[in-house]
This record gives sequence, C-alpha cells and structure tokens, in this order.
Amino acid sequence: MHNSIRIVQKNRMVMQINLDMDVLRTLVTAQELGGLNRAARRVGRSQSAVSQQLRKLEEQAGQALFRRQGRGLALTEAGDLVLRYARRILELNDEAIAAIRGVAMGGAVRFGMPSDFAETWLPAALGRFKRAYPSVRIEASVDRNTALLDRLETGQLDLVLAFERAPRAEAERLATMPMVWIGREAVERRIVEEPVPLVLFEPPCLFRTAAVAALDAAGVRWRVAFTSPSLAGLWAAIDAGLGVTVRTASSRPSHLAVLDRAVGWPDLPSTCLSLYTAGRSLSPAANRLKDILVDTVPGSLTAVHPPADA
Repeated sequence: MHNSIRIVQKNRMVMQINLDMDVLRTLVTAQELGGLNRAARRVGRSQSAVSQQLRKLEEQAGQALFRRQGRGLALTEAGDLVLRYARRILELNDEAIAAIRGVAMGGAVRFGMPSDFAETWLPAALGRFKRAYPSVRIEASVDRNTALLDRLETGQLDLVLAFERAPRAEAERLATMPMVWIGREAVERRIVEEPVPLVLFEPPCLFRTAAVAALDAAGVRWRVAFTSPSLAGLWAAIDAGLGVTVRTASSRPSHLAVLDRAVGWPDLPSTCLSLYTAGRSLSPAANRLKDILVDTVPGSLTAVHPPADA
C-alpha cells in the first residue's frame, strides 16, 4: 500500500506542465500593444495562429484566461495572474540570454530622454541593461525634445526618446498618451481664475502649444505666470500655487492633481512617445538597449493609460 502511494506521488511529480515561452511572449505582447492584430504583426504570426496560441495557454492553465469585452478580449482574474508571471518569466529568460551573449560586449551607449520618465521606469530599464551588459558604459542625457533630437542628428546621441504630435518616418512609436491639465489638488479643481495662470516651458514646446491652443479654442483667457527650463521647476511652481500646466499623467507627481474636464478644463490632444535612431547603423550594445526600451516602455505605461483593444 505504501509502495503504491509512493508510485502515485512519483508519477504526479513527473506530470509537470511547462508553459510555452512563445505563447507567454504573445500574451504579453497582445496586452502591451492593445490587441491581437497588433500582437500578430509584432510576433510575425497570423491572427488565427495567435488565437490558437492563447487557446493552448488556457488549456495548459485549465481555466478561462480571457472574456469577451466589446470587440476585443479582456483578462479574467486568472488571466491577469498568468500575465504577471509571464512578464517575470520572460524578463528572466531575456536577461539570461542577453548576459550569455553580452559577456564580451563593451563600449558605450549614448541615450537621451525627456525628464518625464527619469524617476519612473528609467532606473528599471537601465538596471536591466546594466545587469546583462556590465562592461557597457551608459551615457544618459535628460533634456527637452528639441535639444535631444538636435544632438541625435549631429551624432552626439545613439538613441532618443521624444514626445511628438506625430512621429517622423524614422521613429518607432512606443505609446500614445493623452495630455492632461495638472494643478494643485486643494486649489485648482476647476477654472477659478481668468486669465488662467500657466506654468510652462519656454517655446518651442509641444505641451505649451497644446495648452494655449486649447484655451484659445474654448474662449478662455490665459497668461504665462511662470516659465522654467526644467520639469522639476514646473512642478515646484505648481506646488506653490502659481498656476497650472499641461503634461502627461504618467509624469505627474502623486501630490498634484489631474484637473477634471467636466468642470471647465478644455479638451487636449494626445502625444506620441517615440524612439529615434536617426537611421544610423547602431552598435550591438545600442541595438540591445533599443530592444529593452521597446519591451519596457509600453508595459510601464499601461497602468496609467491602458490601451484599447484593436
């Protein structure tokens, strides 16, 4: 009897289910890009093949991972759990492969980005790169869009993340993000003062142009109350009650508020966050950092701006 029990337990240990790495990557890609069509294009499969992959994942999990939501699919509670584990599994897999291949890789990568993300996902993305390529020197620059793209064009940077209304032909769009009005929680919940005091970068600035155009279109008078060359300066001025600004919600300090359109704040357009390489041939290290940014940025923003299914 005891022998029989031991045999059954041994057989149970053999019956382990190994989740398919390709299927997990498809799941994560579909969630980050906002739909099966986009995921199919990214992974180089037909939509029917992607659907079949996800059905296989449900069979392995033994329960429903998706439910219909309008024209697309949404994750069930079990599906959300699988997604979280899938991200961890893929990150470890990719880090292991990168480390194996990057043992002898050296040199430097010159990377530019707006200050909006310097304290959010940047440490995680660059930390992941540095663990895989400890011999590569990262030269990161935080500046405004115009300055970063100018330095890219003159060969001073290898990769640049930049905000634009529409990305140029040579750019890879990573996310589309709505602009929002941002002010103090306690004071600036509605338009209480005209002309509206604006806290802005000096021109040229995409967000400045959008703020002024939205107020003009709504017939609301405005004035420039404060300008700063840095994002930290803008947040300090808003915190001091000097005015409001326009930015994306993902860059907003937690103690500042997104102002409600329902109480008078005019609609704003969206902006694209894009990755630029200026069409030059990249070094192996720069190419790998590019891959990590493409993998990391969209997923880091979905918590703030969940994508709509295609």
